Amino acid sequence: MDYRIVKADIADAAEILNLQKSAYQIEAERYHDDSIAPLRQTLPELEGQFRDHTILKAVLDNRIVGTVRACEKGGTCYVGRLAVDPVLHNRGIGAALLEALEKACPAPRYELFAGSKSANNIHLYRKLGYVIYEKKRYGHGTVEVVYMEKTGAA
Repeated sequence: MDYRIVKADIADAAEILNLQKSAYQIEAERYHDDSIAPLRQTLPELEGQFRDHTILKAVLDNRIVGTVRACEKGGTCYVGRLAVDPVLHNRGIGAALLEALEKACPAPRYELFAGSKSANNIHLYRKLGYVIYEKKRYGHGTVEVVYMEKTGAA
């Protein structure tokens, strides 16, 4: 599969948002919650993130098939919204996006989070050197989130 990873620009926002909403349907179904933040994000909110986030996209046949974003604060690069077209899962695109993001945003520490039931996501992050450092419950204690970090990368 011949995809390329490049920096996204604001003209990509609508396509990225559509991909994000498609990809995060899996998480919504897993947690029986269609009100999760990636599904509620609006186009103006995403466009605003282009001011202070690095946003990458994976492009295959002139179509965005993956995306990830991050912002740096106080020496930590906060990674979020890793999304890959569900049809293309388990083909290395997510790992390649995360590795490209770490190269584009060198930092002494990276942080991300995932729902504790998202075993495939947690497996990917562990494979790339992230470790769980904290677990928190949200809502009425029904959703557990694991916070993961990777240090020493910069």
